[in-house]
Amino acid sequence: MRSNVGLVFALPALIVLFMLIAYPVAYTGVLSVTNDQGQFTGLQNFADVLRPRVTTQALWNTLWWVAGSIFFQVILGVAAAILLNQNFVGRAIVRSIALIPWVIPGIVAATTWAWMFHTEFGIINAMLTSAGALDEPVGWLTRGNTVLPAMIAINVWKLFPFVAIMVLAGLQSIPNELYEAARVDGASYWDEVRHIMLPQIRPVITAVTLLLVIWALNSITIIYAITKGGPANRTLITPIQIFRLAFENVEFNQAAALSVMFFGIVMVVVFIYIRALANQPGDNQ
Repeated sequence: MRSNVGLVFALPALIVLFMLIAYPVAYTGVLSVTNDQGQFTGLQNFADVLRPRVTTQALWNTLWWVAGSIFFQVILGVAAAILLNQNFVGRAIVRSIALIPWVIPGIVAATTWAWMFHTEFGIINAMLTSAGALDEPVGWLTRGNTVLPAMIAINVWKLFPFVAIMVLAGLQSIPNELYEAARVDGASYWDEVRHIMLPQIRPVITAVTLLLVIWALNSITIIYAITKGGPANRTLITPIQIFRLAFENVEFNQAAALSVMFFGIVMVVVFIYIRALANQPGDNQ
């Protein structure tokens, strides 16, 4: 009896976990291989959802969205963390201000940036034209070659403070003895950054990057609130396509099939990322 006591206490949590995670995942798998009448159709839904060109376009947009966002989020976040780790007057205030983009709700940030990028009334065009950088206002959200970079810029602004605060915590855990020994050997500040700071915070950057990958692959708030995937599907990413199939076209079976494929792609990306990092030299030291 005693061996079952733990199971009895854990059973309510396991039931809730099954209802919230396991059942929806399993039901999505069932929907992906059946039709509206519940009849088994095999891979027909997968073939139907892969046939339109928009599926390939959405996948490429997703790759650009994820890669562009994470690259600049990590670069700016690490640079901001190194800056905020220095001793200067008003450091606490600057640290608090740096967190503002992250704590602002996504829908609020999206609406604000949509007005800022507005062709006629946006402050960005007003500033660039008044400074002489532009001859005429640019339709940032209506031109195919600028709308996705604009979305990436907003996403970078929104999440780079999260990277900064995580990396800052890692920087503060570095022993001062390492810096003192480096200075005795005549190391410059950039030598400290390259040979002390970056190697010490690599585990933090690894964990944060993995989180950013997962978040970016599932994030639709900014794009959907501003462009809804337009113009001409230039900002359509796979999660938004799944949403459209399910709740706008009422094609739940095709949406489920695309969700299953997207889930598989995400798992492969995460697995490759973890294995590549695990095989890097110095991880087992």
